[in-house]
Amino acid sequence: MESFMEVFNHVKSLCAEQITEIAYNLWIQPTEPVKFENDTAFIYVKSDFQKKILIEKYITLLATCFREVLGFEINVAILTESDINQQGSPVPEKLDLSAENPQKRAELEQSIQSGEYEYTFDTFIVGNSNNFAYAACKAVAQKQAGSYNPLFIYGPSGLGKTHLLLAVSNYIKQHNQNTNIIFVSGEAFTNELISAIGKGSGHGSNHDFHNKYRNADMLLVDDIQFIAGKESTQEEFFHTFNELHQLGKQIILTSDRPPKDIKTLEDRLRTRFEWGLLTDISPPDFETRIAIIRRKAELLQIEIPDEVAEFIANRLKNNIRQLEGAVKKLKAYKLLAGSPPSITVAQNVIRDILNDNQPVPVTVERIISEVARTFNVSTEDIRSKKRAAQISLARQVSVYVVRDITQMSLASIGEEFGGRDHATIVYALQQVEKSMEKDSHHKEIIEDIIKNIRNN
Repeated sequence: MESFMEVFNHVKSLCAEQITEIAYNLWIQPTEPVKFENDTAFIYVKSDFQKKILIEKYITLLATCFREVLGFEINVAILTESDINQQGSPVPEKLDLSAENPQKRAELEQSIQSGEYEYTFDTFIVGNSNNFAYAACKAVAQKQAGSYNPLFIYGPSGLGKTHLLLAVSNYIKQHNQNTNIIFVSGEAFTNELISAIGKGSGHGSNHDFHNKYRNADMLLVDDIQFIAGKESTQEEFFHTFNELHQLGKQIILTSDRPPKDIKTLEDRLRTRFEWGLLTDISPPDFETRIAIIRRKAELLQIEIPDEVAEFIANRLKNNIRQLEGAVKKLKAYKLLAGSPPSITVAQNVIRDILNDNQPVPVTVERIISEVARTFNVSTEDIRSKKRAAQISLARQVSVYVVRDITQMSLASIGEEFGGRDHATIVYALQQVEKSMEKDSHHKEIIEDIIKNIRNN
């Protein structure tokens, strides 16, 4: 599972199969996952009445479905906003490496370091879910695929897109060290452009920026979806793309979704991204997951029984990094706690993985930064009292996204935006909601902002 949210989606699907559609829509569908800690799944509902009904009638169903998805017993706790504000966040219990023998800890760190691998084609586990993307990247690296330009690879996080980009880069560097390869993320490209613009053309920053990217022999951009909705960034990337493509320079792009689903991507860029070859990477099948576990276990020099490998592969299905992380944790339990790999230890490992893979708490600052980049204003402007139309719009969108992602109280949001009162925050939310209803493009911009923040 990629996160507790994904686990909970599976649980809700099982619940839907066991109760009436009306009951599901009334009581189960509105619930939201909060966190998974200390063998307890915390679930949020909006009202005390919903909480009362869930506890009285559906708590056993939820616990049963959680057990079916995860393979072990857990507790279910129902929270409302007042519960969250009063109780705070429970702290998960994890294997505390700092409390162990320093010599053992150093041994573990050395073992894990030696168990890492270079990002090459040889270390990429090929299966039905990724073989086409793998073959396309290898063909590009070996210069057998002149028509694959650009090569656009898309799929969820944690499935190997970045590995393939680095494999192409490493292969070409090995065979032709003089090739000028630029590897950059979409977010880094945006920030670099903003910095160049901020320094002013008088310092030659824009010229240096242009030269850096337009003199590349190969341009590799990870998470290109981050440039969507940002006019200046898209304008710059459009000209960079055109110049490189006309010169026959190879471009490879990755994204969490295909070009047609990046709603605020300019049509002229979307069309160009579809000029070459589109290929997706999907979650690995069972055989590939087992192969990944075996490969990592071999690198870390740990024996994992077949039933333990199968147990993990059947429960961590959608993220390669999680599979490899599970093997690392098995190694840690064996070395530090003296617990050889077993089903019981694997259950603890999966709990750890679910805890570790909770989305990184999205700070208000991260949200404001993403909105500021999109609307071409500064974060200081958004937090200020300025009332210019563009700044006011960006501020209202920031308030809306903060509320949508963090579920912070209106009073807390007001404090984050310079002590604005409850009425001001409510007004901002209402204005954005009205705008999204009337303007589909504005709605798409906001939805892309939310996706970028949640997937980052």
